Amino acid sequence: MSDPVTVIRNAAWIVAWDPDAGEGAGGHRYLQGGDLAFAGGRILQVGGRWGGDAAVEIDGRERLVSPGLVNIHSHPLSEPMNKGFLDELGSPALYNSSLYEFMPLFRPDDAGRTACTEVALSELLLSGVTTLVDLSVAYDDWFDLLERSGIRAVVAPMYRSARWFTKNGHVVDYEWDEAAGRAAMDEALRLVDRATQHPSGRLSGMVAPAQIDTCTADLIADSFAAAQDRGVTFQIHAAQSVVEFHEITRRHGKTPIGWLDSLGVLAPGAIIGHGIFLNDHPWLHWPQAQDFGRLRESGVAVAHCPTVFQRRGIAMRTVGRYLRAGIPVGIGTDTYPHNMLEELRHALINSRLMSGDPYDLRTGHIFDAATLGGAAILGRDDIGRLAPGAKADLFLADISHPAMRPLRDPLRSLIYVAAERAVRDVFVDGRQVVRDGTCLAFDLADATARLEAAQRRAEEAFTKLDFAGRHHRQASPLTYPVA
Repeated sequence: MSDPVTVIRNAAWIVAWDPDAGEGAGGHRYLQGGDLAFAGGRILQVGGRWGGDAAVEIDGRERLVSPGLVNIHSHPLSEPMNKGFLDELGSPALYNSSLYEFMPLFRPDDAGRTACTEVALSELLLSGVTTLVDLSVAYDDWFDLLERSGIRAVVAPMYRSARWFTKNGHVVDYEWDEAAGRAAMDEALRLVDRATQHPSGRLSGMVAPAQIDTCTADLIADSFAAAQDRGVTFQIHAAQSVVEFHEITRRHGKTPIGWLDSLGVLAPGAIIGHGIFLNDHPWLHWPQAQDFGRLRESGVAVAHCPTVFQRRGIAMRTVGRYLRAGIPVGIGTDTYPHNMLEELRHALINSRLMSGDPYDLRTGHIFDAATLGGAAILGRDDIGRLAPGAKADLFLADISHPAMRPLRDPLRSLIYVAAERAVRDVFVDGRQVVRDGTCLAFDLADATARLEAAQRRAEEAFTKLDFAGRHHRQASPLTYPVA
């Protein structure tokens, strides 16, 4: 028996794949007034009139139909917890990063981690994400939550040889345990293999040593080799802070990008998480290196997550420059909210601010990065596009929503203004995961209530964990004092 067919009839706008666009390389094109049909997790037809049987018909006359977004860098396990705490907090003596002094102190407990993940996965789906790279520390119900959500997930269990901390707010220390890091890597690889064999068919794996400054050279090189042996992607946080840049140059006499190159991991199949602080960044002075040229020539990809950095006055210089050089760039949500459409908006605006040029980065460039670009970085050509034979991963946005109108260009209205408010329905592998603006897998109101309770528990623990013994409201004051 053939699979039942779903048809979106008379879609007002479809962001369709055109294999003849872009001088024959293919690209997105708008279609108007056509049908889109899918069955069995695959797209059957894009455009024209579907003449076959249909078990389900969806009225598309007030809908934009878009390929699902591909998010290549995300931390659902922890980031929703930080809302209201890290919004405008950094360490002045650590170049305004919040990584070292504050983030280790404000973490969810076991119950909070589950709530965090449910909230983040809901936010991701509600903003049109259908494929997610989940960079988390392994926990018991991880696979179960991902499967339950219905999202297409790349499981990326993080591990490292050392933890970072500060005892005074201006020096970062590292506590090393290389044996523990190696054991964590072995367990992570078992999880990667298990994800690849998952019966849902929606899970896969990625090898992810956590940060360049918390991993030994052997751990990084062996991790990349393990990824290559398995035919999966590798990702590491690097060039993400001034502290890290100085730490790596102090240890090795090379920039973070230069050191990765010397380890042989600056290559196709690898992703640099963030890749902002190159030797030519104006906050640094290291003219001896050629980091940008290394990125351009190596084939390594960069995961760009603008929101978390812009809160601290940091931005890539610039996304447009990277893309014009042919550096593969994908988009991620490294912080709360896990709203991919807002990340696209911030990437566009920040790139123009940094370049002083409104033409540095255009809507099509960043939408490509969030669909086709992310898919290519993950080694896939069956997601991030609406084409016959591709996965039925897509979302529908309501073009009659007030934030979408007046409507001239639907993607500009969606990215610059409406964002997730206009997203009504999301399908992954042909299965509906968002209906009429509601995530079907989780009770979001209940999850946020549990998350808020976990945040209160974290506040109670904060003073004992802080090197200075501060109350959490001393470290991160409220907007106004409480009368």
